[in-house]
Amino acid sequence: MSVPDDLVPVGRIAGAYGVRGWVKVFSETDPPENLLQYAPWYLQDRDGGWQARVVREGRVHAQALVARLEGCADRDAAAALGGTTVAVPRSAFGALGEDEYYWADLVGLEVVNTEGTRLGTVERLFPTGANDVLVVRGERERLIPFTPGHAVVEVDLERRRLTVAWDPEF
Repeated sequence: MSVPDDLVPVGRIAGAYGVRGWVKVFSETDPPENLLQYAPWYLQDRDGGWQARVVREGRVHAQALVARLEGCADRDAAAALGGTTVAVPRSAFGALGEDEYYWADLVGLEVVNTEGTRLGTVERLFPTGANDVLVVRGERERLIPFTPGHAVVEVDLERRRLTVAWDPEF
């Protein structure tokens, strides 16, 4: 099976779960169990390559997911996958509505304020319950709420730029 060229990281295997080859997975999908709907998963090996793995079973467990992958039959095999990135092809994602974005599309965007001051690039996002927060890394780290129409003025994916109403001193 060839590896798609549009892989997007969507989770990470934390380690073994139990003794029968199950793994504990931290998902970056919303909701987390959506990760179980993608098939196959692509796991990044130690050399940076990708291998397709079929999920045979999976479920939500505590604050994570647990899954049984094809070819992973015991605890040692599951433990060996600890720290592995889980990715799926971008083409597997559903269509978005207007002014909706996948986090993966926002990571790496240049962030400038409305006065044109460069604040850095989006390093990652995280949820807070009230809204998502952009972690912007420039000369220092800034946490900017992802609130379109308020702090976020414009998202221009073509130009890879996000414009914010944000004081550079914050």
